[in-house]
Amino acid sequence: MNVFQAMTTFIAVVETGSMTAAAERCGISPTMVGNYVRLLEERLGTSLLRRTTRRQSLTAFGSVYFAKCQKILSMLDETERMAEAAQSLPAGTLRITAPVTYGTQSITPCIAAYLNEHPAVDVDLVLTERSVDLTHEKFDIAIRLGVPEPSSLICRRLADYTMTLCASPAYLARREELLSPHQLAAHDALAFSYTPTSPWHWARREWHFEGPQGHVAVEMQRKGLFNNTQAMRRAALSGMGIAMLPSDLVREDIREGKLTALLPDYTLPSRPIYLLYHKERYSAPTLRSFIQFLIQSLNSPHAG
Repeated sequence: MNVFQAMTTFIAVVETGSMTAAAERCGISPTMVGNYVRLLEERLGTSLLRRTTRRQSLTAFGSVYFAKCQKILSMLDETERMAEAAQSLPAGTLRITAPVTYGTQSITPCIAAYLNEHPAVDVDLVLTERSVDLTHEKFDIAIRLGVPEPSSLICRRLADYTMTLCASPAYLARREELLSPHQLAAHDALAFSYTPTSPWHWARREWHFEGPQGHVAVEMQRKGLFNNTQAMRRAALSGMGIAMLPSDLVREDIREGKLTALLPDYTLPSRPIYLLYHKERYSAPTLRSFIQFLIQSLNSPHAG
């Protein structure tokens, strides 16, 4: 049995309050979570958790063992960071998490370029819209859209996440020329299916612009609703309607003439992008060099 993995799993069970939630955090099945806890109890010869049909709680010994596990794993992490910091050149594995579209279009090319310069480094990239916990899930870097919640993490702002209004030449050929945002009310719109809690939930029903005459809001004549930006991009390419898509996703399509950028005199909403990491880990040459590389690449005027 991997004792350290079992301890990590046990901590996750206690902190999340359930085997199912712990399984999601650790990336394993609920059955495996239960096996790890059971093997620990067999190894120790005593129960760690009281289980009922509705809840679970720590036994008296379980409380003591939980605190010891936290301390042991913290010391282990610290030792590993010291060993990494002692290296003179970047090496080892970087764990990075980022949103799906931005991670695919912007972060992945940066990673490839960085690895070309530092062949002793390898990367574990996890693309998800979920806000992961860097400490418990053992990530080195997180890329977040929007302003992060206050925490002890260091936040470095990158170039903003911008949007582009676009449509295919085939769609534009059969519709009137678009000169003003107000004309969009008569066009077929492709919208992203933001959740009600998203700060961009308004974009399901209306588009906002800043132009020569100030702020403009236009209610859409929605033709399609999508929960995936690649699917919405394919719909725009096929001539289904006008879409507001991430600029990094459609840059090549516009350059190749497959899509046409619309209303260039108007500015669309953008979102800040932040890079997050633990302050105490910045001394490690691998993490430090990658952060510096990422900031330089993504804040460059030619980024993307």
